[in-house]
Amino acid sequence: MKLNHRDLVNVRVVRVDESRIDAACAIRFKDEMRALSEDGPARIVLDLGQVEFLDSSGLGAVVAALKAVRQGQRLELADLHPTVQRVFHLTRMDSVFTIHDSVADALERGRDAC
Repeated sequence: MKLNHRDLVNVRVVRVDESRIDAACAIRFKDEMRALSEDGPARIVLDLGQVEFLDSSGLGAVVAALKAVRQGQRLELADLHPTVQRVFHLTRMDSVFTIHDSVADALERGRDAC
């Protein structure tokens, strides 16, 4: 599982550099996200732009990452591929997560909220 991150003012952008989050990598994804959120700022934006496939294990891993953020911290999603967005919509997880059209949109909305 390849996750890259960059820290900006009060936000950490974590990019998934894989085309799939599935049963084969879900545990590694959860572990890496937990480590990245432990010392992260109040906002974490998960860039899923490269992810074209997300199965139920992958969805569970993203939900586990949300549950792992500490109090006062937020996990937001950005740049969902249409097939991934459909999984979030069909499972109604789109009502649980804040989902942005792009990372740039997430960063802009974060500035507006300050």
